[in-house]
This record gives sequence, structure tokens and C-alpha cells, in this order.
Amino acid sequence: MMQLHDMGRFGAGILLASCFNGLAAGQDLHFSQYFNAPLMVNPANTGFIPDANYRFGVNYRDQWTNIPVPYETMSAYGDVQLLRDRLTYGWLGVGGSVIQDDAGAGDLVSTSVYGSIAYHQLLGQSSLLSAGFNAGWSQKRIDLSKLTFGDQWNGKFFDAALPTNEPITQTSVAYLDLQAGLNYAYFPNENLYFNAGFSVQHVNQPKETFYADNNQIPRRYIAFLYISLKLSDMVIINPSGYYTNQANASETMVGGYISYNLSGDGDRQLLGGVFYRFGDAAIPMVGYQLSRLKMMFSYDATVSSLGNFNQHVGAYELSMVYSGSYERRNLFGRSRDFRCPSF
Repeated sequence: MMQLHDMGRFGAGILLASCFNGLAAGQDLHFSQYFNAPLMVNPANTGFIPDANYRFGVNYRDQWTNIPVPYETMSAYGDVQLLRDRLTYGWLGVGGSVIQDDAGAGDLVSTSVYGSIAYHQLLGQSSLLSAGFNAGWSQKRIDLSKLTFGDQWNGKFFDAALPTNEPITQTSVAYLDLQAGLNYAYFPNENLYFNAGFSVQHVNQPKETFYADNNQIPRRYIAFLYISLKLSDMVIINPSGYYTNQANASETMVGGYISYNLSGDGDRQLLGGVFYRFGDAAIPMVGYQLSRLKMMFSYDATVSSLGNFNQHVGAYELSMVYSGSYERRNLFGRSRDFRCPSF
């Protein structure tokens, strides 16, 4: 199903009006590399870092560059594990993220800043349960001088000099936004890791509108599944699935990538795989990991009927994630890591 913010690329006035007055019909911003934007997917991912204690990441998405008004989405985040030496069977995760999106003909700019917290509880020696919460401030603004509307059609073209009766009462809106989520991880041995999570975004259903109405953002539900399986000292496969639903819009992705060991100790890895977004795009991706730094590139190749309008040119994404460790104590002689398979 087409994303609402994607549809906005094709129109100025009419589609923009439906975007503003009908946000309940669409979905939020998203990244195809959702697994590299963990705090955006689920606040329970805060401090949920296998084989590390802290991480920093950035994401960049540029969509439909062959259309005059493409979208750009950027995010940066960081999180850290705390109280590992004070809580016997768990720890606390704290973090934050910044997200900005620049969309469409009217320079619809969305900016969000979130702070998040999560608690992680070991369940024996091979599983972990996490619960997280975040709160943030979001703002959207538009530039009406760059827009035309349906009643400005002069018979030949849309004329911005003509008056409009479009009932926009403000060009900026801001609100408090709340999210909550749960995570479960199972790691019975060094060769298998299983992780599933569920989150609810816009728990408080904040009001978001440029009109004199009471339009609220509907809650968005996200579920994901991630598996890491070590086949040999050279190959680890990472299948994954993602589903989100908001109002009458949904998105389903399945696929995975392979990690190939380029050095004996796994310090250098080549990453490659493909995902498929049902009814929308095939998404090949490649990457490289050097020690603690992972870099990935993906491309959304449009396979839906939308390709008739954008010449099947979709979106590309870049991500970088750095994870690190600080000195920590052991629990009964063993580390409290919930380890993914590694080389």
C-alpha cells in the first residue's frame, strides 16, 4: 500500500490538502533498513545491544529523485546500557534520537526529538525480556507560498496569484508524542539468536492539523522478527520480517542479509541481501563492517504500478552504526551479554 507521505510527491494543492486534513489515512516516516533504526522502531530497543554497551547511528533516505519534489529523511540516535554492575539480573537503557523529513512541493518539514528509556531483565541464562518507553516533541511546518490549490486553476494551469479558499489556519503545529514497546530475545547457544518485538507509537494520539479541526494521529502498531544463524566460521545469515499498521494503511517487509567473514577474527565482514516490501518494492542491500563500525546501502526498486509514474526509480538509503564496550563486571563468572552469533 502506498505511503501517504509518498503520495504527496505527485501533487501540490489537492494532494497536499488531503495530506493535511487526512493524516489519519496514512503512515509515518519509515526506513527500509528498519533494523538499523532501532529506537525508531521500538523504544524497548534502547540499550538492547548484543555484544556492546553503547552505540551511535545515523540514517539517510532520499526518495524518488527523478520527481521535482523528492523526499529526504534523516535520523541520528544513540543509546547506552547503565547499572549493569548494580542490577543482578538486568540493566537499564537510556537514549535519544532526532528525526527530520523534508517532503513535497510545500516544503513540509517534520522534526522530532525523542528521549527513551528501557529496562532489560534476564530470564535465566538464555533469554531476555525488555520493556521501553519514549517521549518526544514533534513539529511540522509548511511554506504556503510554494503551493497551489484546486480553486486556483485558471483553465490552463494552477495560478498562485489567484485567491484560494483553502481553510488553512496555521503553517506550523507542534505536539507531545509518546511510544511504548516490548522485546524478547532468545539465545540458547553461540550459533542462534532470536529476537521479536512489538511497539505502539502515538499512544496519546496527539492532535496534528493545519486546519481548524481536531484531527488526531492514529496509533501505529509495529511488529518485527529477527533471527541470526551462524552456519560456519565464514557465514552468518540474518532473516527478518517487519509489519506495521496505522489506520487503513499497512506495510509488510520480509527478507534478510548474509554476513561473510573476510578475516579470520571477523574484524572485516561483507554484508549483502535483499528484502521485499509487499506490493511496492524489491530492496537489495550491501554493506561492510570494519570492527565496530557497520555501513550499509540499500535501494528501493519500485515494482508496483507506481513505477509507471516514477520510471521505477525508488529510494536509496545509507546507514552507519557504531557500537562499543566499556569495562563491565561478570555475573557469576559469565558476561551478561545476550550475544548474537559472531565470527
